[in-house]
Amino acid sequence: MPELHELLRNPQLDARAKTAAVDAVAGDADPLVRNLLRLLVQKGRGGEIDEVAVEFERLAAAEEGLLSVELTTAFELDDAEARSIVGQIQSASGRTVEATRAVDPSLIGGIIIQAGTKRVDASIRGRLERLRRELATRA
Repeated sequence: MPELHELLRNPQLDARAKTAAVDAVAGDADPLVRNLLRLLVQKGRGGEIDEVAVEFERLAAAEEGLLSVELTTAFELDDAEARSIVGQIQSASGRTVEATRAVDPSLIGGIIIQAGTKRVDASIRGRLERLRRELATRA
């Protein structure tokens, strides 16, 4: 709800008006959710609801043993290749992997795997960049 998001970020509105808006929107929501939203508003953090939701989803996924990764390749992976890569990540991490795929032709070849803040760059572009930096520091 973009309108609620903007309302909660508006520094000109007082906490009572924001709380009333939250109550109107979350009236039928679980009491824990409604109370969390009210607490965020009362503490001046109403505009950070998106960040709280993202962190909650991350914690819930970790608790359930899920790992979300993004696989970026120079060319579209077929399903068998994607399953093979996901299987290797699952074996290494011991978690169930949910993968999204993206294509970036500038990688030239290889893959970049992004899981949260961790990034593994096994692309040709990344290798060339590392080689360039290494050669530049030796000169």
